[in-house]
Amino acid sequence: MDNKQIARILRETAQLLEIDGAIIGRYRSYEKAAELIDGLPESIEQLVKEPEKLKELPGIGDRMVEHLQEIVKTGDYALRRKLLKKYPASILDLLQLQSLGPKKVAFLWSNFKAGTVADVERIAKEGRLRDLPGFGEKSEQNILKAVEVFKKSSGRFHIHTAEDAAAAVVSHIKKAGKAIQSVTSAGSLRRGKETVGDLDLLVTLADDHTSQKHVDALAKHILAFPGVDQTLAHGENKVSFTLKNGLQVDVRLLEVENFGAALLYFTGSKEHNVALRGRANDMGLTLNEYALATLKGEKRVAGRTEEEIYSKLKLDFIPPELRENSGEIAAAENHKLPNLLTLKDMKGDLQMHTTASDGKHSIEEMAEAARELGHHYIAITDHSKAVTVANGLDEKRLTAHIKKIHSANDTGLGIRVLAGSEVDILKNGSLDYSDEILAQLDVVVCSVHSYFNLDRAAMTERMLAAIENPYTQIIAHPTGRLLLRRDPFDYDMEKILEACAVHGVAMECNSYPDRLDLKDVYLRMCKDRGVKVVISTDSHNTANLSFIRHGVTMARRGWLEKKDVINTLPTAEFLDALRPKPGTARPGSQKRRAAKGT
Repeated sequence: MDNKQIARILRETAQLLEIDGAIIGRYRSYEKAAELIDGLPESIEQLVKEPEKLKELPGIGDRMVEHLQEIVKTGDYALRRKLLKKYPASILDLLQLQSLGPKKVAFLWSNFKAGTVADVERIAKEGRLRDLPGFGEKSEQNILKAVEVFKKSSGRFHIHTAEDAAAAVVSHIKKAGKAIQSVTSAGSLRRGKETVGDLDLLVTLADDHTSQKHVDALAKHILAFPGVDQTLAHGENKVSFTLKNGLQVDVRLLEVENFGAALLYFTGSKEHNVALRGRANDMGLTLNEYALATLKGEKRVAGRTEEEIYSKLKLDFIPPELRENSGEIAAAENHKLPNLLTLKDMKGDLQMHTTASDGKHSIEEMAEAARELGHHYIAITDHSKAVTVANGLDEKRLTAHIKKIHSANDTGLGIRVLAGSEVDILKNGSLDYSDEILAQLDVVVCSVHSYFNLDRAAMTERMLAAIENPYTQIIAHPTGRLLLRRDPFDYDMEKILEACAVHGVAMECNSYPDRLDLKDVYLRMCKDRGVKVVISTDSHNTANLSFIRHGVTMARRGWLEKKDVINTLPTAEFLDALRPKPGTARPGSQKRRAAKGT
């Protein structure tokens, strides 16, 4: 079992214990263990063989070691099994509903035996919650909205979950050795979509392994993957199965000469493919998953690579992230496709948390991990005091924290550590710290963690007030969405981006897979309006820092180039590109404003 699976089992145990009314210290121990394991670079499956070494990890005692050993050996453990005899497994789905926490879930179970999302939806629609203590009519409506979000997202998976699953299946397929030439991911994973419904994998066969006998043997090998839950199809050139987490995998076995056409077809999107087929027809050609050919199919024109197909259609090669029929074909025809941002362009990461608030590693540990990724600078942005659940820092603690960051820089870390904060935007749009404190920070990142359900006008005014604050430099996870769990909060994006452009405030593309916020459409709006963008990970441990790749993918989907993202700049130039705080206008900034006539 991998660390993520083990962490999920522990996390579910914590949730079940909280529903069961366990004391906070008990269920929090499982939460902390899950968080620790989820971010560990070492394999728990290996560490359980060395219990004493395992117990050196914070929060891992004798009892937890026993649990971990049982999980690794059996895939589950006694405490979780006992709780799942008392409660249905589907009760965990209720915790995905934005308006329900463990106490309310426990209340619904004890009073209505509501253990599924469908049960809760029915009770809410019948109006049976509005008069109950702790609920009310508004709460009832919010629950129904959350149910709709859950139903829309059902059967979809976060991109890192799909990415990990694909890597595991690909690794297994490659063990077939000389029978295969390549294994390639297609579909929405290749296009970098925020969530993935299923995995499409294309396997090209070696020239001497294309007979049906060899194909059948390879299909049998693929279906022997240990993670297979159910086989759905086993045809001549395709096998389909579901994994234990419910993710469907479709593997197609191809001859090399058809690979490009199949990759183009199965990458999609459907809308992009329809437009390409229409273009081919207009040119007297036909395009399908096997080849680009003359209309009657008597002559093959291209099909071995995507590049040759696009070339024959008189188009520049279109990167997979852009294939959404949103103007990319016209741009490719006119040689106006953007020179998309790449991961190697990134120089820094502007949002992360340490043990000072709700992070798992120290300033020095985060700095070292970021340096190893090739970053030139990072901003430490622990939470402000309003976020009590995340151990937010009050003014006294933040002042000491800033000094600690400066001291860390003096130790020769090989990377610049900027003193920052993720400052809460309060309900009225004011910031959670005084101007005096904000002036001491190198980077001021502002975000919303409360009152998500304000109406559109109120939320717009709240965001505008924050942007107009002269200390605000970056708006983090700007729409507050949690993929597959919480819809973005509602405000007038046009007005917000206009204000950001006027005041020089940057919008964050949050790389954390649960967020990926801003989404691609809004990032493209930023580009079109000249709004600065930063890409940050919102890391809470060192392992999260690699998530920056997902932010880069999202930026590519938004047509962003290196010039559109300011943390592609070297340290001094990046700091100069940030909105200057009052009394600290920089010469470079003044020159740019003068050049623009502002």
